Amino acid sequence: MATLLVLSIIVCPILYFTVGPKLDATQMDALKTLLIIAGCSAAFCFIVGEATGNNSQMDKLWSLLPIAYTWIIAAKGGMGPRLVVMAVLATLWGIRLTFNFARKGAYSLKFWEGVEDYRWAIVRSGSTFRKRWAWTLFDLGFISIYQNALVLMTTFPALVAMRSDAPFGWIDCVAAVLMLALIIWETVADEQQWAFQTRKHALLAEGRKLEDLPAPYNKGFNTVGLWSRSRHPNYFAEQSIWVAFYIFSIGAGMGILNWSVIGALLLVVLFQGSSSLAEEISGGKYPEYGLYCQRVNRFFPGKKY
Repeated sequence: MATLLVLSIIVCPILYFTVGPKLDATQMDALKTLLIIAGCSAAFCFIVGEATGNNSQMDKLWSLLPIAYTWIIAAKGGMGPRLVVMAVLATLWGIRLTFNFARKGAYSLKFWEGVEDYRWAIVRSGSTFRKRWAWTLFDLGFISIYQNALVLMTTFPALVAMRSDAPFGWIDCVAAVLMLALIIWETVADEQQWAFQTRKHALLAEGRKLEDLPAPYNKGFNTVGLWSRSRHPNYFAEQSIWVAFYIFSIGAGMGILNWSVIGALLLVVLFQGSSSLAEEISGGKYPEYGLYCQRVNRFFPGKKY
């Protein structure tokens, strides 16, 4: 967490003042609105998370906030073609991710309830957070503040594109097609995972032991479809989606490198840690998972032999 926070606090301002572009009055007005929303979201996540013990409040908002942010930017930017396309793609991404999280039981009419991501319980049980105050600081600093800041930063390419007079061109088309293809890729990966896990748990519910299940369910983890080529095809797509989103800022004439890349970069860093935690958990549960890691790449599709 400390490394991520330092990167956020130091790298983003350096990029802003060294490679630009600087924000004009309209962009600053939009940013102030987004910061208010992000601040309210962070406060909500911390207060509700601490009060209920369910630390997936930000997980519920992760897929919804970029939709709001990009449409606010599009509206304040005059609903230009590039901004509208970016907002539409962010909306498609958000709808898909919200649906995938909702079918796992994450949302409830009692908004403070819902199934918590299983990884938070594992993190809480670690030696680092044995003292309640340590977890409270982690909840405030990382779960509530940092993750809200990161989600906001992923939409910064739309913010810098607000000031562009460049017409919607071939670079924007490449970004749009790439982002849409990655959304489809992520959808397929999640559907394959959902089908695998649903069938596996249905077989286990019949009273069978894991090792007695038919292949490939007896491994315990998914190795079919996209999962035969990447250990985390959904994570690969998720990171790449926001890199593709950044390409729109290049199409807007902001240069190959501009400070709005910070969100995509930090998301890649976050997924390094997130995937490592997931693999540590899977490696402890499933004997064959280590061999799977030796044979299949973590993110980029491809086998190691």
